[in-house]
Amino acid sequence: MEMKYVLMILGMTLVTFIPRYLPLAVLSKMEIPEVVIEWLKYIPAAILAALLAPGILIIDGRLMITPQNTYLLAALPTFLIAIYKRNIFLTVIVGMVMIIILNFI
Repeated sequence: MEMKYVLMILGMTLVTFIPRYLPLAVLSKMEIPEVVIEWLKYIPAAILAALLAPGILIIDGRLMITPQNTYLLAALPTFLIAIYKRNIFLTVIVGMVMIIILNFI
């Protein structure tokens, strides 16, 4: 293997490892306030919402919040199932079934 590829792999390893290890190393030695821990619990949901919103709300490059947006119509009951049942398998099944139903109506 050429040296440039070895260096590239080592560089990618470093830039992947350092941002993950440094917070772990620093924060493991600190006492984190309860308020911060509570706040951090919302980060996964916020990231998921940021990833899902464009796919649900933007159709052909335009914001589409109308009854013709089947993704939005399928997302509403899917979100309710996710919130109330907290079962990922059931949530995925409901989302898939809703998309299938709405696309064949």
